[in-house]
Amino acid sequence: MTEKQTGKQTAQLYRMVMPKHLCPYGLKSKDLLERQGLEVEDHHLSSREETDAFMERHGVDTTPQAFIDGERIGGYEKLRVYFGLDNPEEKQTSYQPVIAIFAVAMLMALGLSWQMYDSIFTQRAVEWFISISMCFLAVQKLQDIESFSTMFLNYDLLARRWVPYGRIYPFGEALAGIAMTSGTLLWLASPVAIMIGMIGAVSVFKAVYIDRRELKCACVGRNSNVPLGAISLTENMMMLGMGLWMLPG
Repeated sequence: MTEKQTGKQTAQLYRMVMPKHLCPYGLKSKDLLERQGLEVEDHHLSSREETDAFMERHGVDTTPQAFIDGERIGGYEKLRVYFGLDNPEEKQTSYQPVIAIFAVAMLMALGLSWQMYDSIFTQRAVEWFISISMCFLAVQKLQDIESFSTMFLNYDLLARRWVPYGRIYPFGEALAGIAMTSGTLLWLASPVAIMIGMIGAVSVFKAVYIDRRELKCACVGRNSNVPLGAISLTENMMMLGMGLWMLPG
């Protein structure tokens, strides 16, 4: 059916659909076009030879490729810009990873509190929230310790003086978080949390509020897009406070 017959704008999409490879960005592009109300002419590139010929013909290096009104828009990311869903001129920073970690940690803490005490309003729920958050953040860093430690060197004062600290830090955070969640080995976990929390808080405060540097936080590891700032400082203050709170008398 033509555009006039359907009343919808038509888009042509060329994407790889092979027996051993189905392009995920092709599927995302098709879904995006349909959600924007376009009728999609879905063209499958079913072999490597067909894909290479298509890319050579249109002078492109990647697929999928979408065309609207005869104009080539590009792949999935270009489509998002075309529909105004992304702004390429904006700095690509996001608090989403940290928000997701803290939100799930809070729900887990409340669930544990309800299971153990038949109430979500307990002191232990607050302790679990912080300790579980520490565990989640440690896991993010442990996925790629080298990438984390490299980012960490941008602002952490101790890591700059003693580089191995950047590789040790995630293990210390994990140890403290696990011990505080279970309520064991607090004689070790509390001093570790106090140390890394205090050093981290001072480092973040200096980098952001004194030196006025615009950096990405290494708190979620890898190629983080979380800006270094108030949330990073809060994370370190939470660890410091938790360490002091659970320090054995």
